[in-house]
Amino acid sequence: MPAGLVISAPASGVGKTTLTLALARAWRNRGLNVQCFKSGPDYIDPAFHAAATGRASVNVDSWAMDRATIAHLISRGTDADIVLAEGSMGLFDGVAARGVSGTGATADIAEMLGWPVVLVIDPSGQAQTAAAIAAGLRDYRAGVRLAGVVLNRVASPRHEDLVRRALNDAGIAVFGALPRHAEISLPKRHLGLVQAEEQAEIGKLIDEAARFIAEHVDLDAVLRAAATWSPQAASNGLNVTPPGQRIALARDAAFSFVYPHMLEAWRAAGAEISTFSPLADETPDASADVCWLPGGYPELHAGGIAANARFRSGLRAFAERRPVHGECGGYMVLGTALIDADGIRHEMTGLLGLETSFARRRMHLGYRLARLAAPMPGHATGARLRGHEFHYSTIVAQPDTPLAVVHDATGAVIAETGSRRGHATGTFFHLIAEDR
Repeated sequence: MPAGLVISAPASGVGKTTLTLALARAWRNRGLNVQCFKSGPDYIDPAFHAAATGRASVNVDSWAMDRATIAHLISRGTDADIVLAEGSMGLFDGVAARGVSGTGATADIAEMLGWPVVLVIDPSGQAQTAAAIAAGLRDYRAGVRLAGVVLNRVASPRHEDLVRRALNDAGIAVFGALPRHAEISLPKRHLGLVQAEEQAEIGKLIDEAARFIAEHVDLDAVLRAAATWSPQAASNGLNVTPPGQRIALARDAAFSFVYPHMLEAWRAAGAEISTFSPLADETPDASADVCWLPGGYPELHAGGIAANARFRSGLRAFAERRPVHGECGGYMVLGTALIDADGIRHEMTGLLGLETSFARRRMHLGYRLARLAAPMPGHATGARLRGHEFHYSTIVAQPDTPLAVVHDATGAVIAETGSRRGHATGTFFHLIAEDR
């Protein structure tokens, strides 16, 4: 039977992803089958997990998914030797109001699965206080079990010794301590890490991280701390209706934010997916019955999208008879115009009246619960959809008929309602699941 661990931390930016990738590759190099998951709404990290393990990774989310859905997704780890769930933000960070099976916190997944937590602690600017933080996290919630910690970015041997002694006094195992190592720093941009497929040297970077971790962390001790895990039977899979039988999916550096579990659910339901690249001036497959534009980084490629007349005219022709849906960045491209960070206005496809601006930068972040006021591909009027929004654009104009009434996780109504016009629909949130 496989063994399971959760990799978490007190906060974001401490090194969870780097440790997860390094452990996964180091154990894979030893001949173990490693399966990774991502806790929370992150559409970038699963691709890094896949690069490290050679196995597809998916998201599990206690706010948006019920226990049956999570069990179904986790069951893919049945044939693995070790399963790692990488957390998001801090261990107990979630929203104020409970969702389907929790608040979205990594701790929900750890408790639900019964997997112990390995904490990544960055003791920069402190020493014994790091032990107090780790002890507080250990004792905060009865159902969450701490396996031990890995120290990251320790300043010196003396610094490491002070922190280790304090953790030992608190009864907390230290699996290893990592000195600063710039060579394994993963590059970032405004929505998170630069995507794995954009990094030609990602394999070498993960190999170096694995070598570095193996040198400084007791891999055998971490493996022994994992909980033997017997997966529950996954009864009825994901409650996801594909948007069509044959789906034309935009897929390139500007359109890449789509949850892996959604694509798998569409295929499992019998749908076929054909991809095309708007950046390469390609058009959707003429035999498709629906076109889906996921989010990504259209703001970094707005000039190219505006210049690609074949893509824009082809998408407009497709939408004359068949549905087209856009999420976040895809929604922006369905709009009339996108104003980039330099204030330059770029013409988009004009299927919707939406106009957005990155010159007036403002972060929009959080879970979303939408009740559809009209149908969208795969979902009927009245459907309750759970998703997540994360972007830095500002709405300049959103003149079309609202697609949905959208609430944040506190229940407050928000202005990002999505839009519909003709066969075109769009939302700022990325769909995770539909309420059963």
